[in-house]
Amino acid sequence: MKTIYKAICVGLICYVANATLTSCNDFINVEPQGVINEELAMSQPNEMVTAAYAKLGDDWYTYPFNMWPYGDVTSDDAMKGGSGTTDTNYHPFEVWSTLTASTPDHMDEMWYHLYCSISRCNRALVALADHGGSLDPTIRAQREGEVRFLRAHFYFKLVQIWNQVPWVDEEVYRNHSEEQTPNNVFTHQELMEKIVSDFKAAYDVLPVDQAEGGRANKIAAAAYLAKCYLTMAWGDGYEANTGVSHINQQYMQEVLKYTDVVKSSKYGYLEDFGDIFLPEYKNSKESIFAVQHSGYQDDNTLYGRANWSNMLNGCWGIWSCGWDFHKPTQNLVNAFKTKDGLPMFNNFNDEIAYPINGMPNAQKWDPRLFHTVGMPTFPYKYETSFVNSEGKVVQMMTKENSRTPNTYGYYASMKEVTQRSKGETFDNPWQAFPMNDYVLRYTDVMLMRAEALIETGALEEARSIINDIRQRAKNSVAKHIAYAADQCDIALYPSTYFQSKEQARQCLQWERRLELAMENGRYFDLRRWGIASQTLNKFFEKEQFSVYDGQTYAQYYKDAHFTPGKNEYFPIPYIQLFYVPGLYTQNKGY
Repeated sequence: MKTIYKAICVGLICYVANATLTSCNDFINVEPQGVINEELAMSQPNEMVTAAYAKLGDDWYTYPFNMWPYGDVTSDDAMKGGSGTTDTNYHPFEVWSTLTASTPDHMDEMWYHLYCSISRCNRALVALADHGGSLDPTIRAQREGEVRFLRAHFYFKLVQIWNQVPWVDEEVYRNHSEEQTPNNVFTHQELMEKIVSDFKAAYDVLPVDQAEGGRANKIAAAAYLAKCYLTMAWGDGYEANTGVSHINQQYMQEVLKYTDVVKSSKYGYLEDFGDIFLPEYKNSKESIFAVQHSGYQDDNTLYGRANWSNMLNGCWGIWSCGWDFHKPTQNLVNAFKTKDGLPMFNNFNDEIAYPINGMPNAQKWDPRLFHTVGMPTFPYKYETSFVNSEGKVVQMMTKENSRTPNTYGYYASMKEVTQRSKGETFDNPWQAFPMNDYVLRYTDVMLMRAEALIETGALEEARSIINDIRQRAKNSVAKHIAYAADQCDIALYPSTYFQSKEQARQCLQWERRLELAMENGRYFDLRRWGIASQTLNKFFEKEQFSVYDGQTYAQYYKDAHFTPGKNEYFPIPYIQLFYVPGLYTQNKGY
């Protein structure tokens, strides 16, 4: 009551003062505290570029910029995980049939924060244009290229998720016309061309090497251009306009052009597959561009620059705050089966199988399974022993390390976490990991090249690339997963597997799945190839009958269905539609 009384008194004083003084503005116009003065900030363009970079890793599990719910949970690679289908609001991504403009509501946070990131890029570009004279001309041009790279990176994510989005650039920012910019001005094709334009501008001015780690360089721009052209080469994403019959050969040639730049660079295959996903190798020759993260030991802060997007994905009972999200499917495990060292393309999913440590049998596996999926009876993340969250020494991962096995089974994700023996960072109830988020890694880019080679008829060169990757997998047993050596068998593809585009395409698509499993891109691959509906609906039919050691799970897939012509893209979040009614057009089918 005393506060209200004071407020009323102040209001009355200002009212009376207006009768005798010029105004009350001097009294109420207080400079806000803890806020950077905009004019001062814009006068420091280099710092504005740094602010744009800072948004790369400024995410959270409800708006993870690595997009694990959008690219993996939506696919046949991963289930949501957690304590059940109501834990977080991502369950509609697992089943598609309940996906709406308001469920999951996390989509609105993703939209908002991606546009916050773009806003920082636009402000940096304006600062460079208006105040960049203080910088060396070469540095100024490079900074402009870096910011356009970052803006294109964020826009690529937006278009990946929502197809048609409002294009808000530095001119829109200058004109303050954000709220007058609809999302249907440009087609999907035109938006992709704008993204390509930004990446090309970056490619033209960026150096091959940057003195400071984490900055975009020419090779990263080339790799992203290849990714954009590969996306465009297959169609617009909707199955009616996407697939083998819609391939644009000119775009495939652009993929070859820019991947050739990457192939001729300093980047290459890291010798052991397992090392790629250990923080001590996070900026190796495999990493073309990655969002930089750190632990508190690295920068002497309380939590470091931790990867909070993955905070939910720690294994239950191993980490103090491991919440057991991002769970591999049985279908994914089955995909790693081999016969005579080669994939079992046509019958891999006929029977449920899983390896048991110390009990090899006739079924053999691609070694990458043991680097990707945590499984009961095996060491977790290569650790033969570790101290669990209760302070007990544990020898192996067990069925106890799954939170809700009757819903999500017993498998756990491994690529995005560190080793338990290296310590942990947590702010109860969250667990954080100092793992970089790969945006572009060398093997991914080489698989893009192999894909373009197949579609342009260079089948033998594509086979050579894929076999190089398989050879690396073959060599990745002794260092980290020697305990599984008697369960592994992988062979190189003979030339007979690359006698036709159809068979070569199958090999390539399989290789992308195994190599990049649980790296947040499987759904986008299926959509690009125009096979999302046939792959996912077949997956839903079988996965609901998953069993591990007598425990059934994944039965919620009985309600799942992917509808082509609708589900290829996600619905524009309802809050965005409501914010300025009539400004945005909803994606078709929603």
